[in-house]
This record gives sequence, structure tokens and C-alpha cells, in this order.
Amino acid sequence: MQKPQRLIDVREYAEFANGHIVGSENIPLATLQSRATNWRRDEALLLVCKSGRRAQMAQDQLTDLGFQQLTVLPGGIDAWTANGKPLSRLERRPWSMERQIRIVAGSLVLVTLLLAFELSRYFLFATALVGAGLVFAGVSDICMMASLLARLPWNRVASRATTPANAASQL
Repeated sequence: MQKPQRLIDVREYAEFANGHIVGSENIPLATLQSRATNWRRDEALLLVCKSGRRAQMAQDQLTDLGFQQLTVLPGGIDAWTANGKPLSRLERRPWSMERQIRIVAGSLVLVTLLLAFELSRYFLFATALVGAGLVFAGVSDICMMASLLARLPWNRVASRATTPANAASQL
């Protein structure tokens, strides 16, 4: 197997900032197709995520775009760290997306309940909507709140944090 020239981490910025392979580029799965439009289709890419699931989805997306040399890091960052390999962390690390979702969802429930008691019972529909959204996210593994929170400035890559020059030498 040819060593990859480029290491693409498809996790969200908060996950990447909290620990990534040195030399990897953070390109979240949601932005991958648009970012990959100008890449060379014959370039060897190694795709990384937490466990391998999103990296496999990224491989499928890039295959559909005509990329030929794609590899998924088996087991993802979890396997990488389990094998004692190092991770790099960014100084600017936002809270995890899960933590942000709990804070926002809890705040929405509290505010809508207070509004329901003070102003109108119709605010209970908003409370129910938050609950339904959380149940849907748990069942489907698709979280609209996470999609919205990921667009906030502190959850975005400010600049390319690492360079891919030495990524292949670590593998």
C-alpha cells in the first residue's frame, strides 16, 4: 500500500481541536464534497474520524466524485490512541459538541417552561419540540442542533492548524 500523501480528518472542529494526528487537515464531513472539488483525483488520501464510521462515509462520497486512492484509518482516532500513538491538541479548543448540545437543549427547555408558566401554555409546544428533536437525534444519529452549532464561529477552523508534510511519516 502506498503511503498517503494527505491525511484528512473528517470530524467536527471541536473533536479535531481536542486531539488529532499531527499533519492532518480538518475538513468536516459536511463540507467535504464542496472542499474536494479542486483536489487531484489521483492523490492518495487517508481518511480519519473517531471510530471509522464517518471516514467510511467520506470514502463513499469521494469515490462518487472520482477519487481513486482512498484509505480509511481502521478504528479511527480511537484505535490510534489505543495503540499508544500521539495526538496533537490545539490551544483553542471549544467545548465538545455533545456538551454544547446539552447546554443549549437544557436552556431551551428551561426558558420555554418559564415562558409557558408566565405567559402562555403554547410555549410548551417549543419544549416538546426540543424533546422530540433530542429523541430523533438519538434514534437516527442525525442532530440538527449539532449542525447549527457547528456553524458558529468558535466551532469552525480559524486557519489550517497543521500541515500535511509529515503526516505520512507517522503512519
